[in-house]
Amino acid sequence: MKYFYGDKNPLRVLDEIELWKHQESEHTVVIRQIVKDLEDDFVEELKAWELALSQAEAMAVRYIEAINRSTNQIDYELLEEIKDFIEFSINQSLSFVEYLNILVAESKAVSNNEIAIVVINHIRRESEYLIGIIKAALKYF
Repeated sequence: MKYFYGDKNPLRVLDEIELWKHQESEHTVVIRQIVKDLEDDFVEELKAWELALSQAEAMAVRYIEAINRSTNQIDYELLEEIKDFIEFSINQSLSFVEYLNILVAESKAVSNNEIAIVVINHIRRESEYLIGIIKAALKYF
């Protein structure tokens, strides 16, 4: 992500969050597809993650629309809401990464599937990348 957007930085960060929350949500489906014998508890947790990540994606879209409606003149209250949402997004991704680590460590179905381990580790790194992008962009608010 480039950081020279000036007063458009909130919009750019929200755009990144929208994209990556969509990716994280899709990743829950990928995991369920490649680990056919995944334990039921993990399947249900991944479904819950899919919903939560999709809701965060939708919230990013709502904030993008709010900024566009305000003709990019973001008032203080909206900016504070966006900052809170950005912090929420970071924490959600941190929790998702933690969950992925638990999944690899505790699921026998995953531990018996080398491809799943590689894919989940890749997914984890992508979420960590998102966290890094957002944290770096917050410096420009």
